Amino acid sequence: MNWEQLLSLKRFGDTNKRIRKEQDETRLGFEVDYDRIIFSSEFRSLQDKTQVIPLSKTDFVHTRLTHSLEVSVVGRSLGRSVGKKLLEKHPHLQSVLGYQANDFGAIVAAAALAHDIGNPPFGHSGEKAIGEFFITGPGKNFKNQLTDKEYQDLCDFEGNANGFRILTEDRVGRLGGLRLCYATLGAFMKYPKESLPKKPSKHIADKKYGFFQSEKEAFQDIASELGLLKRSETDLSYSRHPLAFLVEAADDICYTIIDFEDGINLGLIQEEYALEYLSKIIRHNIKPENYYALSTKEDRIGYLRALAIGSLINEAVNIFMENEDAILNGTFSTGLLDKSQYDAQIKDIIKISIDNIYQSTEVIDKEIAGYGVINTLLNTYATAVNNGFNNTASNYDKLILKSLPKNINGTSSSLYKRLSSVCYYVSLLSDSKAILEYKKIKGIGF
Repeated sequence: MNWEQLLSLKRFGDTNKRIRKEQDETRLGFEVDYDRIIFSSEFRSLQDKTQVIPLSKTDFVHTRLTHSLEVSVVGRSLGRSVGKKLLEKHPHLQSVLGYQANDFGAIVAAAALAHDIGNPPFGHSGEKAIGEFFITGPGKNFKNQLTDKEYQDLCDFEGNANGFRILTEDRVGRLGGLRLCYATLGAFMKYPKESLPKKPSKHIADKKYGFFQSEKEAFQDIASELGLLKRSETDLSYSRHPLAFLVEAADDICYTIIDFEDGINLGLIQEEYALEYLSKIIRHNIKPENYYALSTKEDRIGYLRALAIGSLINEAVNIFMENEDAILNGTFSTGLLDKSQYDAQIKDIIKISIDNIYQSTEVIDKEIAGYGVINTLLNTYATAVNNGFNNTASNYDKLILKSLPKNINGTSSSLYKRLSSVCYYVSLLSDSKAILEYKKIKGIGF
Protein backbone atom coordinates (compact mmCIF):
# COMPACT_ATOMS: atom_id res chain seq x y z
CA MET A 1 0.00 0.00 0.00
CA ASN A 2 1.16 3.56 -0.54
CA TRP A 3 0.32 6.73 1.35
CA GLU A 4 -0.63 8.66 -1.79
CA GLN A 5 -3.68 6.41 -2.27
CA LEU A 6 -4.32 5.84 1.41
CA LEU A 7 -4.74 9.58 2.04
CA SER A 8 -7.46 9.97 -0.60
CA LEU A 9 -9.58 13.12 -0.18
CA LYS A 10 -12.18 11.86 -2.64
CA ARG A 11 -15.64 11.76 -1.07
CA PHE A 12 -17.78 8.64 -1.05
CA GLY A 13 -20.67 9.12 -3.47
CA ASP A 14 -18.65 11.61 -5.54
CA THR A 15 -16.69 11.07 -8.75
CA ASN A 16 -14.29 14.00 -8.41
CA LYS A 17 -10.72 13.55 -7.26
CA ARG A 18 -9.62 16.09 -4.66
CA ILE A 19 -6.05 17.31 -4.52
CA ARG A 20 -4.47 18.13 -1.16
CA LYS A 21 -2.72 21.28 -2.42
CA GLU A 22 -6.06 22.64 -3.60
CA GLN A 23 -7.73 22.27 -0.19
CA ASP A 24 -8.98 25.23 1.82
CA GLU A 25 -6.65 25.27 4.82
CA THR A 26 -9.31 26.88 7.00
CA ARG A 27 -11.61 23.86 6.59
CA LEU A 28 -9.78 20.83 5.31
CA GLY A 29 -11.80 17.97 3.79
CA PHE A 30 -10.77 15.58 6.57
CA GLU A 31 -11.98 18.12 9.14
CA VAL A 32 -15.31 18.41 7.33
CA ASP A 33 -15.70 14.66 7.95
CA TYR A 34 -15.47 15.29 11.69
CA ASP A 35 -18.15 17.97 11.46
CA ARG A 36 -20.50 15.77 9.44
CA ILE A 37 -20.21 12.93 11.94
CA ILE A 38 -20.70 15.07 15.03
CA PHE A 39 -23.80 16.78 13.61
CA SER A 40 -25.41 13.51 12.48
CA SER A 41 -28.48 12.24 14.35
CA GLU A 42 -26.84 8.81 14.67
CA PHE A 43 -23.92 10.32 16.58
CA ARG A 44 -26.16 12.39 18.84
CA SER A 45 -28.04 9.27 19.92
CA LEU A 46 -24.82 7.98 21.51
CA GLN A 47 -25.44 10.35 24.43
CA ASP A 48 -28.03 7.82 25.66
CA LYS A 49 -26.27 4.58 24.82
CA THR A 50 -24.36 2.39 27.23
CA GLN A 51 -20.58 2.34 27.37
CA VAL A 52 -20.12 0.02 30.37
CA ILE A 53 -22.81 0.66 33.00
CA PRO A 54 -26.26 0.46 31.35
CA LEU A 55 -28.70 3.25 32.14
CA SER A 56 -26.46 4.70 34.83
CA LYS A 57 -27.63 7.99 36.33
CA THR A 58 -24.33 9.01 37.96
CA ASP A 59 -22.16 11.87 36.73
CA PHE A 60 -19.04 9.71 36.65
CA VAL A 61 -19.98 7.11 34.09
CA HIS A 62 -19.21 7.40 30.40
CA THR A 63 -21.80 7.01 27.68
CA ARG A 64 -20.96 6.01 24.13
CA LEU A 65 -20.89 9.70 23.27
CA THR A 66 -18.37 10.80 25.90
CA HIS A 67 -16.30 7.70 25.17
CA SER A 68 -16.32 8.48 21.44
CA LEU A 69 -15.24 12.07 22.02
CA GLU A 70 -12.38 10.93 24.23
CA VAL A 71 -11.25 8.28 21.74
CA SER A 72 -11.31 10.96 19.06
CA VAL A 73 -9.08 13.27 21.12
CA VAL A 74 -6.58 10.47 21.75
CA GLY A 75 -6.78 9.48 18.08
CA ARG A 76 -6.01 13.02 16.98
CA SER A 77 -2.85 13.04 19.13
CA LEU A 78 -1.80 9.67 17.77
CA GLY A 79 -2.42 10.75 14.18
CA ARG A 80 -0.57 14.04 14.48
CA SER A 81 2.46 12.42 16.12
CA VAL A 82 2.60 9.65 13.53
CA GLY A 83 1.98 12.18 10.74
CA LYS A 84 4.95 14.28 11.81
CA LYS A 85 7.24 11.25 11.76
CA LEU A 86 5.87 9.97 8.45
CA LEU A 87 6.47 13.32 6.74
CA GLU A 88 10.06 13.26 7.98
CA LYS A 89 10.43 9.75 6.56
CA HIS A 90 8.50 10.45 3.31
CA PRO A 91 9.13 14.19 2.66
CA HIS A 92 7.53 14.12 -0.81
CA LEU A 93 4.11 13.71 0.86
CA GLN A 94 4.53 17.26 2.11
CA SER A 95 6.82 18.92 -0.45
CA VAL A 96 5.12 17.52 -3.56
CA LEU A 97 1.57 16.61 -2.48
CA GLY A 98 1.03 19.14 0.29
CA TYR A 99 0.02 16.87 3.18
CA GLN A 100 0.57 18.14 6.70
CA ALA A 101 1.03 16.30 10.00
CA ASN A 102 -2.36 17.53 11.18
CA ASP A 103 -4.02 15.79 8.20
CA PHE A 104 -3.22 12.43 9.76
CA GLY A 105 -4.63 13.65 13.06
CA ALA A 106 -7.82 14.85 11.37
CA ILE A 107 -8.37 11.50 9.61
CA VAL A 108 -7.85 9.44 12.75
CA ALA A 109 -9.92 11.84 14.87
CA ALA A 110 -12.90 11.61 12.50
CA ALA A 111 -12.71 7.82 12.16
CA ALA A 112 -12.32 7.47 15.93
CA LEU A 113 -15.29 9.78 16.53
CA ALA A 114 -17.43 7.39 14.48
CA HIS A 115 -15.97 4.13 15.75
CA ASP A 116 -19.02 3.28 17.93
CA ILE A 117 -21.70 4.97 15.85
CA GLY A 118 -23.19 1.62 14.81
CA ASN A 119 -23.47 0.11 18.28
CA PRO A 120 -27.04 -0.82 19.32
CA PRO A 121 -28.60 0.03 22.70
CA PHE A 122 -27.38 -1.69 25.89
CA GLY A 123 -23.71 -1.97 24.91
CA HIS A 124 -22.17 -5.12 23.50
CA SER A 125 -24.99 -7.15 25.01
CA GLY A 126 -27.22 -5.38 22.48
CA GLU A 127 -25.20 -6.88 19.62
CA LYS A 128 -25.46 -10.31 21.21
CA ALA A 129 -29.18 -9.90 21.79
CA ILE A 130 -29.81 -9.17 18.11
CA GLY A 131 -27.72 -12.19 17.15
CA GLU A 132 -29.48 -14.47 19.64
CA PHE A 133 -32.83 -13.52 18.14
CA PHE A 134 -31.72 -15.16 14.90
CA ILE A 135 -29.72 -18.04 16.43
CA THR A 136 -32.14 -19.35 19.05
CA GLY A 137 -35.14 -17.02 18.92
CA PRO A 138 -37.98 -16.58 16.41
CA GLY A 139 -35.51 -15.29 13.82
CA LYS A 140 -34.01 -18.77 13.34
CA ASN A 141 -37.06 -19.62 11.21
CA PHE A 142 -35.68 -17.35 8.48
CA LYS A 143 -32.44 -19.30 8.08
CA ASN A 144 -33.51 -21.43 5.10
CA GLN A 145 -34.73 -18.36 3.21
CA LEU A 146 -31.38 -16.53 3.40
CA THR A 147 -27.94 -17.13 1.97
CA ASP A 148 -25.29 -18.31 4.42
CA LYS A 149 -23.61 -14.89 4.46
CA GLU A 150 -26.90 -13.03 4.91
CA TYR A 151 -27.86 -15.25 7.83
CA GLN A 152 -24.41 -14.89 9.38
CA ASP A 153 -24.69 -11.10 9.19
CA LEU A 154 -27.79 -11.33 11.36
CA CYS A 155 -26.50 -14.01 13.74
CA ASP A 156 -23.23 -12.13 14.32
CA PHE A 157 -24.74 -8.66 14.23
CA GLU A 158 -21.69 -6.40 14.31
CA GLY A 159 -21.56 -2.77 15.42
CA ASN A 160 -18.58 -2.06 13.16
CA ALA A 161 -20.46 -3.25 10.08
CA ASN A 162 -23.54 -1.33 11.20
CA GLY A 163 -21.41 1.79 11.56
CA PHE A 164 -20.09 1.33 8.03
CA ARG A 165 -23.71 1.16 6.86
CA ILE A 166 -24.56 4.41 8.65
CA LEU A 167 -21.59 6.21 7.11
CA THR A 168 -22.15 4.99 3.54
CA GLU A 169 -25.81 4.07 3.02
CA ASP A 170 -27.73 5.96 0.35
CA ARG A 171 -30.90 7.61 1.59
CA VAL A 172 -33.36 9.87 -0.15
CA GLY A 173 -31.65 13.26 -0.27
CA ARG A 174 -28.43 11.84 1.20
CA LEU A 175 -26.60 9.87 -1.49
CA GLY A 176 -23.30 8.46 -0.31
CA GLY A 177 -24.35 8.46 3.35
CA LEU A 178 -22.43 11.13 5.22
CA ARG A 179 -20.21 11.54 2.14
CA LEU A 180 -16.95 11.14 4.02
CA CYS A 181 -13.48 11.06 2.49
CA TYR A 182 -12.24 7.63 1.45
CA ALA A 183 -9.26 7.99 3.79
CA THR A 184 -11.57 8.46 6.78
CA LEU A 185 -13.73 5.49 5.76
CA GLY A 186 -10.61 3.37 5.36
CA ALA A 187 -9.33 4.32 8.81
CA PHE A 188 -12.78 3.49 10.24
CA MET A 189 -12.71 -0.11 8.94
CA LYS A 190 -10.90 -2.13 11.60
CA TYR A 191 -12.10 -5.45 10.15
CA PRO A 192 -12.08 -5.22 6.32
CA LYS A 193 -13.77 -8.55 5.63
CA GLU A 194 -17.26 -10.03 5.35
CA SER A 195 -18.96 -12.22 7.96
CA LEU A 196 -18.08 -15.51 6.22
CA PRO A 197 -15.92 -17.48 6.05
CA LYS A 198 -15.02 -17.61 9.74
CA LYS A 199 -11.51 -18.98 9.94
CA PRO A 200 -9.45 -19.73 13.04
CA SER A 201 -6.85 -16.97 12.95
CA LYS A 202 -4.82 -14.81 15.31
CA HIS A 203 -4.71 -12.01 12.73
CA ILE A 204 -6.25 -8.87 14.22
CA ALA A 205 -8.28 -8.16 11.06
CA ASP A 206 -10.06 -11.54 11.42
CA LYS A 207 -11.37 -10.85 14.93
CA LYS A 208 -14.71 -9.55 13.61
CA TYR A 209 -16.11 -8.38 10.28
CA GLY A 210 -16.59 -4.91 8.89
CA PHE A 211 -19.53 -4.76 6.48
CA PHE A 212 -22.88 -6.38 5.80
CA GLN A 213 -23.75 -7.98 2.47
CA SER A 214 -25.92 -4.94 1.73
CA GLU A 215 -22.78 -2.73 1.72
CA LYS A 216 -20.53 -5.16 -0.14
CA GLU A 217 -20.21 -3.00 -3.25
CA ALA A 218 -19.48 0.10 -1.20
CA PHE A 219 -16.71 -1.72 0.63
CA GLN A 220 -15.14 -2.98 -2.60
CA ASP A 221 -15.21 0.52 -4.06
CA ILE A 222 -13.44 1.96 -1.01
CA ALA A 223 -10.86 -0.84 -0.87
CA SER A 224 -10.07 -0.30 -4.55
CA GLU A 225 -9.77 3.49 -4.28
CA LEU A 226 -7.43 3.23 -1.29
CA GLY A 227 -5.33 0.40 -2.75
CA LEU A 228 -5.90 -1.93 0.21
CA LEU A 229 -4.20 -5.29 -0.18
CA LYS A 230 -6.21 -8.45 -0.76
CA ARG A 231 -5.57 -11.10 1.86
CA SER A 232 -7.34 -13.85 -0.07
CA GLU A 233 -7.97 -14.70 -3.71
CA THR A 234 -11.24 -16.47 -2.89
CA ASP A 235 -12.71 -14.52 0.02
CA LEU A 236 -13.52 -10.83 0.34
CA SER A 237 -10.83 -10.00 2.88
CA TYR A 238 -8.30 -7.14 2.83
CA SER A 239 -5.47 -5.76 4.91
CA ARG A 240 -6.31 -2.81 7.12
CA HIS A 241 -5.79 0.80 6.21
CA PRO A 242 -2.70 1.68 8.30
CA LEU A 243 -4.47 4.46 10.18
CA ALA A 244 -7.08 1.94 11.39
CA PHE A 245 -4.37 0.68 13.75
CA LEU A 246 -4.27 4.14 15.34
CA VAL A 247 -8.07 4.28 15.67
CA GLU A 248 -7.99 0.90 17.38
CA ALA A 249 -5.13 1.98 19.67
CA ALA A 250 -7.06 5.10 20.69
CA ASP A 251 -10.09 2.97 21.57
CA ASP A 252 -7.94 0.44 23.44
CA ILE A 253 -6.23 3.17 25.46
CA CYS A 254 -9.50 4.83 26.42
CA TYR A 255 -11.55 1.81 27.38
CA THR A 256 -8.64 0.25 29.28
CA ILE A 257 -7.82 3.32 31.35
CA ILE A 258 -11.12 5.19 31.51
CA ASP A 259 -13.38 2.20 32.22
CA PHE A 260 -10.95 1.43 35.06
CA GLU A 261 -11.35 5.03 36.25
CA ASP A 262 -15.15 4.73 36.10
CA GLY A 263 -14.99 1.58 38.21
CA ILE A 264 -12.95 3.33 40.88
CA ASN A 265 -15.18 6.41 40.94
CA LEU A 266 -18.24 4.18 41.29
CA GLY A 267 -16.67 2.31 44.20
CA LEU A 268 -16.52 -0.98 42.28
CA ILE A 269 -12.70 -0.98 42.41
CA GLN A 270 -10.63 0.21 45.35
CA GLU A 271 -8.68 3.43 44.82
CA GLU A 272 -5.42 1.81 45.94
CA TYR A 273 -5.50 -0.37 42.84
CA ALA A 274 -5.10 2.70 40.61
CA LEU A 275 -1.59 3.50 41.76
CA GLU A 276 -0.67 -0.19 41.96
CA TYR A 277 -1.81 -1.09 38.45
CA LEU A 278 -0.81 2.14 36.70
CA SER A 279 2.53 2.68 38.42
CA LYS A 280 4.65 0.84 35.85
CA ILE A 281 2.98 2.65 32.96
CA ILE A 282 3.51 6.11 34.46
CA ARG A 283 6.72 5.56 36.43
CA HIS A 284 8.73 7.96 34.23
CA ASN A 285 6.18 10.77 34.46
CA ILE A 286 4.55 10.74 37.86
CA LYS A 287 5.44 13.39 40.44
CA PRO A 288 4.43 11.97 43.83
CA GLU A 289 4.18 15.42 45.40
CA ASN A 290 1.58 16.41 42.79
CA TYR A 291 -0.40 13.22 43.30
CA TYR A 292 -0.55 13.44 47.10
CA ALA A 293 -1.39 17.14 46.99
CA LEU A 294 -4.74 16.35 45.36
CA SER A 295 -7.52 16.24 47.93
CA THR A 296 -10.27 14.24 46.18
CA LYS A 297 -10.34 10.72 44.83
CA GLU A 298 -11.62 11.93 41.48
CA ASP A 299 -8.73 14.37 41.07
CA ARG A 300 -6.14 11.78 42.08
CA ILE A 301 -7.52 9.18 39.67
CA GLY A 302 -7.81 11.81 36.94
CA TYR A 303 -4.13 12.71 37.38
CA LEU A 304 -3.07 9.06 37.04
CA ARG A 305 -5.38 8.56 34.07
CA ALA A 306 -3.92 11.53 32.20
CA LEU A 307 -0.36 10.31 32.72
CA ALA A 308 -1.24 6.76 31.68
CA ILE A 309 -2.95 7.90 28.48
CA GLY A 310 0.06 10.07 27.60
CA SER A 311 2.47 7.17 28.12
CA LEU A 312 0.39 4.79 26.00
CA ILE A 313 0.05 7.36 23.20
CA ASN A 314 3.84 7.66 22.98
CA GLU A 315 4.16 3.89 23.09
CA ALA A 316 1.64 3.36 20.27
CA VAL A 317 3.33 5.98 18.06
CA ASN A 318 6.73 4.33 18.48
CA ILE A 319 5.34 0.87 17.74
CA PHE A 320 3.58 2.16 14.61
CA MET A 321 6.71 3.75 13.23
CA GLU A 322 8.87 0.74 14.03
CA ASN A 323 6.45 -1.45 12.08
CA GLU A 324 5.40 0.94 9.29
CA ASP A 325 6.82 -1.22 6.52
CA ALA A 326 5.05 -4.33 7.80
CA ILE A 327 1.81 -2.37 8.19
CA LEU A 328 2.03 -1.10 4.61
CA ASN A 329 2.74 -4.53 3.15
CA GLY A 330 -0.02 -6.17 5.19
CA THR A 331 2.14 -8.44 7.33
CA PHE A 332 1.58 -6.70 10.67
CA SER A 333 -1.06 -8.89 12.30
CA THR A 334 -1.66 -7.58 15.84
CA GLY A 335 -2.96 -4.47 17.53
CA LEU A 336 -0.31 -1.87 18.29
CA LEU A 337 -0.65 -2.23 22.06
CA ASP A 338 -0.22 -5.99 21.80
CA LYS A 339 3.43 -5.16 21.10
CA SER A 340 3.65 -2.75 24.04
CA GLN A 341 6.14 -3.09 26.86
CA TYR A 342 3.11 -2.43 29.07
CA ASP A 343 1.09 -5.35 27.69
CA ALA A 344 1.10 -7.21 31.03
CA GLN A 345 -0.12 -4.13 32.92
CA ILE A 346 -2.85 -3.50 30.34
CA LYS A 347 -4.06 -7.11 30.66
CA ASP A 348 -4.09 -6.82 34.45
CA ILE A 349 -6.19 -3.65 34.30
CA ILE A 350 -8.65 -5.22 31.83
CA LYS A 351 -8.98 -8.32 34.03
CA ILE A 352 -9.81 -6.36 37.16
CA SER A 353 -12.31 -4.28 35.14
CA ILE A 354 -13.98 -7.46 33.86
CA ASP A 355 -14.20 -8.95 37.34
CA ASN A 356 -15.42 -5.81 39.10
CA ILE A 357 -17.27 -3.76 36.47
CA TYR A 358 -18.35 -5.73 33.41
CA GLN A 359 -19.54 -8.66 35.54
CA SER A 360 -21.00 -6.59 38.37
CA THR A 361 -24.58 -7.30 39.45
CA GLU A 362 -25.73 -3.89 38.20
CA VAL A 363 -24.39 -4.52 34.71
CA ILE A 364 -25.65 -8.11 34.46
CA ASP A 365 -29.16 -7.25 35.69
CA LYS A 366 -29.54 -4.46 33.14
CA GLU A 367 -28.10 -6.55 30.32
CA ILE A 368 -30.71 -9.21 31.08
CA ALA A 369 -33.42 -6.57 30.81
CA GLY A 370 -31.84 -5.35 27.56
CA TYR A 371 -32.09 -8.82 26.05
CA GLY A 372 -35.80 -8.87 26.77
CA VAL A 373 -36.35 -5.41 25.31
CA ILE A 374 -34.48 -6.10 22.07
CA ASN A 375 -36.04 -9.54 21.56
CA THR A 376 -39.52 -8.06 21.93
CA LEU A 377 -38.82 -5.18 19.54
CA LEU A 378 -37.29 -7.41 16.85
CA ASN A 379 -40.06 -9.98 17.05
CA THR A 380 -42.81 -7.37 16.91
CA TYR A 381 -41.30 -5.30 14.10
CA ALA A 382 -40.09 -8.22 11.95
CA THR A 383 -43.49 -9.91 12.20
CA ALA A 384 -45.33 -6.74 11.22
CA VAL A 385 -42.98 -5.91 8.34
CA ASN A 386 -43.06 -9.41 6.84
CA ASN A 387 -46.80 -9.83 7.30
CA GLY A 388 -47.27 -6.44 5.68
CA PHE A 389 -45.15 -7.50 2.71
CA ASN A 390 -47.09 -10.77 2.38
CA ASN A 391 -50.49 -9.01 2.70
CA THR A 392 -51.29 -11.00 5.84
CA ALA A 393 -50.95 -8.16 8.35
CA SER A 394 -53.30 -8.21 11.33
CA ASN A 395 -54.83 -5.01 12.66
CA TYR A 396 -52.10 -5.01 15.32
CA ASP A 397 -49.39 -5.40 12.64
CA LYS A 398 -50.87 -2.46 10.75
CA LEU A 399 -50.73 -0.29 13.87
CA ILE A 400 -47.10 -1.27 14.41
CA LEU A 401 -46.26 -0.43 10.78
CA LYS A 402 -47.81 3.01 11.19
CA SER A 403 -45.56 3.64 14.20
CA LEU A 404 -42.36 2.77 12.32
CA PRO A 405 -40.36 5.32 10.33
CA LYS A 406 -40.73 5.40 6.56
CA ASN A 407 -37.09 4.50 5.98
CA ILE A 408 -37.66 0.92 7.14
CA ASN A 409 -37.45 -1.11 3.95
CA GLY A 410 -40.63 -3.12 4.36
CA THR A 411 -41.50 -3.33 0.66
CA SER A 412 -38.29 -4.93 -0.59
CA SER A 413 -38.68 -8.32 -2.22
CA SER A 414 -35.50 -9.35 -0.38
CA LEU A 415 -36.20 -10.89 3.02
CA TYR A 416 -32.62 -10.09 4.02
CA LYS A 417 -33.11 -6.39 3.29
CA ARG A 418 -36.37 -6.33 5.24
CA LEU A 419 -34.84 -8.05 8.27
CA SER A 420 -31.64 -6.04 8.17
CA SER A 421 -33.70 -2.85 7.93
CA VAL A 422 -35.56 -3.81 11.11
CA CYS A 423 -32.26 -4.58 12.87
CA TYR A 424 -30.87 -1.29 11.65
CA TYR A 425 -33.82 0.63 13.07
CA VAL A 426 -33.54 -1.10 16.45
CA SER A 427 -29.77 -0.52 16.50
CA LEU A 428 -30.26 3.24 16.14
CA LEU A 429 -32.53 3.48 19.18
CA SER A 430 -31.04 4.92 22.34
CA ASP A 431 -31.31 2.90 25.53
CA SER A 432 -34.20 5.03 26.81
CA LYS A 433 -36.02 5.05 23.46
CA ALA A 434 -35.75 1.27 23.21
CA ILE A 435 -37.30 0.91 26.67
CA LEU A 436 -40.05 3.38 25.76
CA GLU A 437 -40.89 1.39 22.60
CA TYR A 438 -40.88 -1.83 24.63
CA LYS A 439 -43.29 -0.36 27.18
CA LYS A 440 -45.57 0.83 24.39
CA ILE A 441 -45.69 -2.66 22.87
CA LYS A 442 -46.32 -4.23 26.27
CA GLY A 443 -48.92 -1.64 27.22
CA ILE A 444 -46.97 -0.56 30.28
CA GLY A 445 -47.57 2.89 31.70
CA PHE A 446 -50.62 3.74 29.59
